[in-house]
Amino acid sequence: MDFVALPPGSSLVRDEAKHRSWTVEVGPLSVGRTPVTRADYARGLGQPPPAVDGDLPQTDVSWNDAVAFCNRLSQLDGLSPCYAGPIERESAHVRCDFSADGYRLPTEAEWEYACRAGDVEPRYGPLDDIAWWRGNSDDRLHPVAQKAPNAWGLHDTIGNVWEWCWDVYDRDVYGWCRVFRGGGFVDKERGCRASCRRKSHPTFRIDDLGFRLVRRG
Repeated sequence: MDFVALPPGSSLVRDEAKHRSWTVEVGPLSVGRTPVTRADYARGLGQPPPAVDGDLPQTDVSWNDAVAFCNRLSQLDGLSPCYAGPIERESAHVRCDFSADGYRLPTEAEWEYACRAGDVEPRYGPLDDIAWWRGNSDDRLHPVAQKAPNAWGLHDTIGNVWEWCWDVYDRDVYGWCRVFRGGGFVDKERGCRASCRRKSHPTFRIDDLGFRLVRRG
C-alpha cells in the first residue's frame, strides 16, 4: 500500500448542523494514497487477492470491521497496533493509542486536512475531474486512482466511496455513531465536499462506504 507523508498543519472542522467550527492541530502524518482496495483488504485478512476487481475500493465494511482490519494489518507488517478493546463487537469502549506506529483510521480533522491539501475551496478541483459522483459514475464503483489527485497526491478523497473516520459524530444526540467523510458514487454535488460530515452506527455497512488508512509521522 502506498502512503504519502504530509507536513504538520491545522484543520478547520465545521459542523454545519450546529453552526460551529473548531481548529485542530494535525501532526506529521502518512496517509494512504487511495482508499483501501479489495486486494488490500484480502491481504490484511490473509486471503488470496480477488481474481477480478481487486482495484475497487473495499466497501460493505463497518467501522468495527475497519478498526479490526487496521490492527490485523499492523500485526502482519510488524507494527504496533493502535486499537485496544472489544474492537470487533462494540465502539464505545474501543481505545486508540495515537503514539503507536501501526495503521489506524484518520480523525476527521486529519481526514479534512489531507483532503484539502492546503485548498480552502469546497473541493480541490472541478468535480468531474477529481471524483466519481452521481453525475458521472453510472451508479457504480470505479477503480481507485482514475481521477486527478489533490495537491498532495491523494486520490478519491472526494467521491467514489465515503470514508470512515475515528470520531464520534455527536455523543449527546446520536450516541456512538461514527463520522464518515468525502461523498460516494451516488451522491449529488452537495455531498461531495471536503467539509461534508455524515454519520452512522459503527456496525453499519453499505456499498458506497469504505475507509482509508493513516500512520503516525
